[in-house]
Amino acid sequence: MNLSGWGRYPVLETELYAPRDLDALQGILRGQPSVIARGNGRAYGDSAIGRPATVDMRHFNRMLSFDPDRGQLVAEAGVRLCDILETFLPKGWFPAVTPGTKYVTLGGMIAADVHGKNHHRDGSFGAFVDWIDVLGSDGHIRVCSRDRNRDLFEWTLGGMGLTGIILRAAIRLRPVESAWIRQTTVATASLDETMAAFEAADASHYSAAWIDCLARGKSLGRSLLQLGEHASLAELDPWQREYPYHVPPRRRLSVPVDLPGATLNRYSVGAFNAVYYRAGQRQRTSRLVGWDNYFYPLDAILGWNRIYGRRGFVQFQCVLPLHRAEAGLADLLRAVSASGAGSFLAVLKKLGAQESRFSFPMAGYTLALDFPVSKGIGDLMKHLEAIASTHKGRFYLAKDARLDAETFHRTDPRGGEMRTLRAEQGWAERFKSAQSDRLSL
Repeated sequence: MNLSGWGRYPVLETELYAPRDLDALQGILRGQPSVIARGNGRAYGDSAIGRPATVDMRHFNRMLSFDPDRGQLVAEAGVRLCDILETFLPKGWFPAVTPGTKYVTLGGMIAADVHGKNHHRDGSFGAFVDWIDVLGSDGHIRVCSRDRNRDLFEWTLGGMGLTGIILRAAIRLRPVESAWIRQTTVATASLDETMAAFEAADASHYSAAWIDCLARGKSLGRSLLQLGEHASLAELDPWQREYPYHVPPRRRLSVPVDLPGATLNRYSVGAFNAVYYRAGQRQRTSRLVGWDNYFYPLDAILGWNRIYGRRGFVQFQCVLPLHRAEAGLADLLRAVSASGAGSFLAVLKKLGAQESRFSFPMAGYTLALDFPVSKGIGDLMKHLEAIASTHKGRFYLAKDARLDAETFHRTDPRGGEMRTLRAEQGWAERFKSAQSDRLSL
């Protein structure tokens, strides 16, 4: 069948299997020359599409145990984050780290070692993974942790499924007093102000900024920085305090059809950005918002990837080291503004220090930009990649759909280590994705 990631680009042919138990999964592994595991299909590009075979892990979706003393959940890889939230938030537990969508699986979050709005404080998802069960190329299951099979554990965190198939894991949740977030919005008028606001808010638990990527001149980099803290019972109104884990459900919207390809252009995105920025300036500086609104705003729009048209979209996401971040971001934003290919989904986050075998984060700032697939988008992406490379940046494989091997290995020498390890361990021939082939991993 033809399959794509959330960006709907590229669309590739693969044999798709959806085993319901371990025996069936092991049979697929024995019968195919190579496979790659796939969760809920929320990686943007081709990292969860196998050539020739892809294994859909969504039937491995049981929560197995929970230890309230440690907040430790043991669950299978196909369990979705939204199911964890539905089960445990009413009991006072929240994911220690969450990406920008709740429609991802536990295995996918581990494979990408996802980061959230609190990386500058708490690190990535892997910091809260206690152990992982990994099905190897020989059909055997290995329990790996920081004390057992440590190399396999560390390469599996952020390893994009290239070290084996994640079956189960133990993760830690954090206790919270309510399902409400104290959100503070800071409107900044320029990139200098945005960076200063991030640094001033370093003690905030959560922080992320929407950035106007079409602004120019003195307004280059103007942003709406949203800070967040889990609200305590004392901060809630009386009616909220009575049911602290109940937040009125949001209105759901949907995009039932693909929008015309010309819908997103310099003028429509520019108008949206101007309206959105002004609305943000008028917001109350601090207010209580529901967890769903704060962490997963796009999840309220079902099928939002259709906004980009039937060709789909690509995302550019890099992280720039602290000492090059401001200059690099300015160069990237000037390039995007000059191109006119504006992104209305432009997000800036600060990341903390992280030493990882293959995970994306490092101390610095990460910028994510979405662009509809169109004529000339390849040239723009190449230009942005060159700018990020000049400023010593690297790229997020969970969002990548088109990076070339030369650029990847030049900007991230860890790729060579992964390639060597995969060859030595026999993983290279058994666990392959279209992305790993493209990037020579």
